[in-house]
Amino acid sequence: MPSKARLYAEVILPLPLFGTFTYSIPTTLEGKAAVGHRVIVPFGRKKYYTGIIESITPVAPEGFEVKDISSVLDPWPVVKHPQLKLWEWIAEYYLCTAGDVYKAAVPAGLKVESETFIELNPDYEEMPDARMTDREAIIMQSLDHNGKMTPAEISKKTGLNSIESTISSMVERRMLIIAEKLIERYRPKKETLVRLAVDRNDNEAMHKVFDAVKGAKKQEMMLITLLDNLNKRQQQQLPPEVPRQHLLEQSGLSPAILAALASKGIVEIFTREINRFNYTGTEQGELPKLSAPQSEALDSIHRMFIDKNVTLLHGVTSSGKTEIYIHLIDYILNKGSQALYLVPEIALTTQLTRRLQKVFGKRVIIYHSKFSDNERVDIWKRMLHDPSPCVVIGARSSLFLPFSRLGLVIVDEEHESSYKQFDPAPRYNARDCAIVLASMHGAKTLLGSATPAIETYYKALNGRYGLVTLSERYEGVQLPLIEIVDLNDERRRGRISGPMSARLAMMSREAVKGGEQVILFHNRRGFAPVVVCKQCGYVPKCQNCDVSLTYHRKAGEMVCHYCGATYKLPTICPACKEPAIEVYGYGTERIEEIAESSFPGARIMRMDLDTTRNKDSYLNIINDFSLGKADILVGTQMVTKGLDFERVSLVGILNADNLINFPDFRASERAFNMLEQVAGRAGRRNKRGLVIVQTSQPAHPILSYLQAHNYEGFYEHELEERRRYGYPPFTRVINIYLKHRDEDLLIRAAAGYAETLRHLFGNRILGPDEPHIARIQSLYIRKIMLKVEIQASMSKVKAILRSVYEAQMADKSLRSLVVYYDVGPM
Repeated sequence: MPSKARLYAEVILPLPLFGTFTYSIPTTLEGKAAVGHRVIVPFGRKKYYTGIIESITPVAPEGFEVKDISSVLDPWPVVKHPQLKLWEWIAEYYLCTAGDVYKAAVPAGLKVESETFIELNPDYEEMPDARMTDREAIIMQSLDHNGKMTPAEISKKTGLNSIESTISSMVERRMLIIAEKLIERYRPKKETLVRLAVDRNDNEAMHKVFDAVKGAKKQEMMLITLLDNLNKRQQQQLPPEVPRQHLLEQSGLSPAILAALASKGIVEIFTREINRFNYTGTEQGELPKLSAPQSEALDSIHRMFIDKNVTLLHGVTSSGKTEIYIHLIDYILNKGSQALYLVPEIALTTQLTRRLQKVFGKRVIIYHSKFSDNERVDIWKRMLHDPSPCVVIGARSSLFLPFSRLGLVIVDEEHESSYKQFDPAPRYNARDCAIVLASMHGAKTLLGSATPAIETYYKALNGRYGLVTLSERYEGVQLPLIEIVDLNDERRRGRISGPMSARLAMMSREAVKGGEQVILFHNRRGFAPVVVCKQCGYVPKCQNCDVSLTYHRKAGEMVCHYCGATYKLPTICPACKEPAIEVYGYGTERIEEIAESSFPGARIMRMDLDTTRNKDSYLNIINDFSLGKADILVGTQMVTKGLDFERVSLVGILNADNLINFPDFRASERAFNMLEQVAGRAGRRNKRGLVIVQTSQPAHPILSYLQAHNYEGFYEHELEERRRYGYPPFTRVINIYLKHRDEDLLIRAAAGYAETLRHLFGNRILGPDEPHIARIQSLYIRKIMLKVEIQASMSKVKAILRSVYEAQMADKSLRSLVVYYDVGPM
């Protein structure tokens, strides 16, 4: 009988390397390894990684030795076919590798990694002429006692610092050897439960049970408590088991008493893996009532979905888009399908979760990057194994979840730049990926915004997307009045104190006095963005980046907002040696402090990256402000994104110039969107809100469109600018970034790279230029812009760029040059 042909697997590894890697499937694993399975594979000399099988073939590769797959981790695929297709599309469109996408898509808890471990060399014999130092002796003793350890663990156990060089020397002298150990990051959450070991309905058996605890009062009390709980659970139609911790707390008895019951065979104690996200509230199931305009919009969306896969809901702020979303989700769940509700910021999941859970209960799933690895793995597994109808609310990473029956994708605030991943690769736009994901599942996509992205509105007006307009606020509430304050004029008249004009300060006091709330928006965190010596003009800069440092008063240090490096605030100027260091400008931390002194008695809160680092910080701030526990909320762009606060009557934009004056073709669009969105937080109920915009450029055209809430006028103005200069939606922009530690080498390499690209793409190439920040984390940066026609094939563009990269890398001096692409920069 001829031997069976060997099978080979193409495996995606979580590495930024092009292509897949071929491994043979050992006969012992045939039938266990299939597309989408996690497998452990060797890579390089000593490393092991978790790969995902992309495809299987009987055709043996030629030209290199093929290694075997070491093991298959699961009896089922952890990645489904549509996910792999989405990964492939993202890698091709955003000019990155499948490994980049895999690394971003799958929770770290599902990736088994290889870590370096150190252990004693059992064959080592100490020579008389090469005695160990004291440090070496301590390390050897610790390894002998504890077994193999990582360098960090050795340092912790021994108390020795900077041991890497010592260990390296000991490895070279064969005192120690390097071992590899696979680490499984995921730790499932387990619960210890107690159940009765006999049938409660069997009277004879129950008599024997009580006889067994006769004379042992505590055991009898524990048994009675257990039976009480089991009776209650039976009435609630819950499984006949009680959490051990709950039983111990209710009975007030020790674990030893429970163990005694188990030893007598009366109860069974067991553990079970549980999901961390069981909703404990009640599902009311009541859909929100829609106004006539909302009902009309909902009907229009259903009609649009007959012919269009993608529809834009252009609804002004506070028009009630969320209520329409809830009705659509209900429709999809009743059809037995799943829905994905994308939001641009984790902060938005807080309010939305409460609203959706009241209607859909346990069918609501939350997923975002603030969750721990273990929590994210739990959700991934639930989606993988439970195809029942549900709605997932999440930020951009939630589109990678393993959906089974996706029927609807909602992208709320679709214009938001937060949907764009900047670093690391893949630098994808979640809005565009969501549209592709929906099409791969045969689902519909609804984009919602009061200020749609220029490209989105262009597609809607040109018939590629459906368009539904909701032009009035819920219950006829008026759009806020927008008042422009000229900062130059205020300074001349002496009517400005610190960051606030007299007008804004007065209106804030009146609002607080009247029991209303105020939002002060400023898109700079920290205490002061500029630290300077008033004697010689010295400005402290980051040692790793070409940026000045921002002073954070609470932490008592200067921080680089690009690499995170921290520095102490100098008391003496390092340049002129004079005690003349001062801080200038305003960040949200300083504005919070000024508000506390300017509005005595007012309760102030702040929402920015510094106050929301913990998972529950968003929830606490939003809850407290919603409940009226603060009068004034100071915040960065986090406060602009769809949050609904009933009592906010005044919004103050402290410096619109920071948004308008930015060297980028999207600057006007970003500024208009952000200003209109933050303005929309004001007057969302019975009273017309007021928005005070402080600026040094009151005649800027963006502000006139903003005052009139005229999105269409702004769109026409911006579209004409884009048409004139050949920017999206008329072209597709790809920024090519080059980075290197040697600035001179980078300048030469960037010039040569751009010249080569010009030969291939002609005048579609612009640059190389210095970006706004020309050095980050000790790497100098240059940018080349490529504009290609919308109809151009991205796979062909990728092939050309790849060939240019390979040709450039043939020069050995450029091997350490970092090159990457940003498609559709925001």
